[in-house]
Amino acid sequence: MISTARYCRRQRLRDRLSHEKGSGLTPTQLRSFATVVRLGSVRAAAKELGVSEAAVSGNVGSLRKELSDPLFSPSRKGLVFTPGGLRLAQRAVEMLGLQEQTIREVSDANDGRRVLRIAATSLFAEYAAPGLIELFSKRADDLEVELLVESSRRFPELLNSHAVDVAIGPKASGLAPFAIIGQEILQYTVVAVIDPDLSYERLDELTWFLGPSAVEPLGVSQFILERVGVREEMQRVYTSHAAAVEEARNGNGVALVPKFSVRDAVKHGDLVIVSDDQSEATGTWVATALPAHRSTQVARELINFVATPRSIQAMLTGSGSNVGRFKPRVHITLWS
Repeated sequence: MISTARYCRRQRLRDRLSHEKGSGLTPTQLRSFATVVRLGSVRAAAKELGVSEAAVSGNVGSLRKELSDPLFSPSRKGLVFTPGGLRLAQRAVEMLGLQEQTIREVSDANDGRRVLRIAATSLFAEYAAPGLIELFSKRADDLEVELLVESSRRFPELLNSHAVDVAIGPKASGLAPFAIIGQEILQYTVVAVIDPDLSYERLDELTWFLGPSAVEPLGVSQFILERVGVREEMQRVYTSHAAAVEEARNGNGVALVPKFSVRDAVKHGDLVIVSDDQSEATGTWVATALPAHRSTQVARELINFVATPRSIQAMLTGSGSNVGRFKPRVHITLWS
């Protein structure tokens, strides 16, 4: 995804910033504190950062001395933060994120390219993202797009830390309204599909073949499973929705899928949509980014682009899960 030269250049800059000596707040101190806040203990923070507990405690101690604030104290229920500690927790994430964004932008500028990093839930990533990315990337020759598949639970963290520029999925929670800008993209309907020859009496007695969206906490699929009352032992989760649909196509059970994605299969009689109101639900995909003063130009461009008719058409009829149609400059990386 990133060339060795680019990676080494970024790492050298991070190292110089992290080991900066003198008064003031250093990235190393802020990273230690932010990790303690997120994980709730010095021990857990030290383990994640790969350093000793003494190192983390020393960094936190330096912040306490510099700011003349205890920041937090231990209790039986975890850490109790002072008002100043809570404010620093927010600022630490912002400052580290700005550092990371600056490093990336400088590196990208040196290489004559821009990089747009998108986080998306699995359903959007598989069915709508390829068409959107393919169309959007054609707008500029210097643009690369990276796609990270993540739970919507992590959207606030990824946006605030500048790990991604835009998040697409259900509306992100955990961010104050003034801290984000959002654009509703598309309403979509998830339906249950089966082989035309499969007979059944009750939906909850069938085996349900599911994609990764079944475990998305804010997703439509989980809502349908709960409403139908599908027992856990009747659920089979696959690494892709396409694999789950293929099982349903073979007559082995039922699958959940966006209605627009099976239009042709239903038309040709390969699948049928279950005519049961309980097994159908509608959701809305939302593109979320940080406000203008904290986001990149290319992120703002995408936010303005996603709701246009051309963009929506590309998502509904684009390249689907077939990444082979992508231009070479478009990079798709899927992390589970």
